[in-house]
Amino acid sequence: MKSEIIHPPPGSPGGEASADTVVAELFLAHRLALVRLAFLLVGDQESAEDVVQDAFAAVYRRWGRLTDRRQVLPYLRTAVVNGCRMVLRRRVIIGRFRGHREVPFWSAEAAALLGETRRQVFLAVRALPRRQREVLVLRFYLDLSEAEIAQVMGVSRGTVKSTASRALKVLAVKLKEER
Repeated sequence: MKSEIIHPPPGSPGGEASADTVVAELFLAHRLALVRLAFLLVGDQESAEDVVQDAFAAVYRRWGRLTDRRQVLPYLRTAVVNGCRMVLRRRVIIGRFRGHREVPFWSAEAAALLGETRRQVFLAVRALPRRQREVLVLRFYLDLSEAEIAQVMGVSRGTVKSTASRALKVLAVKLKEER
């Protein structure tokens, strides 16, 4: 799922596609992958869908101000990761006032999305600190390079590399313990 150049449809005025056309095409092509990305970060389908919908709505609203429209997909990924962070922060704040309540993320729909054989790994990744979880999901789920992950997260490539290394060590220990 590497970045793609957005080509205008044939015969479009000025040689450039409209926001309606491009955002609709992006939505059809990348919505499911972005929902899965968000699901892996927030842990429930409803919040994941809301985050992705908000990201697409933001692209649509800002279409006229986008300077490099070839960067729309990386922008969407960044918006989804940031939206997930906001959801998780909101949960922490609400948890302080209501008492911590775990989101029921292991529904039948979630099980179908991930497959039962991935459940242990999913739970181990969910237990990682936020930054480690984000790096691993972006690296191994979206197959992004260190540079692309650094761009999405707003950190250096070195931070991505060291964070991934630490996260993989923690996962290896955790998954060995569970065997």
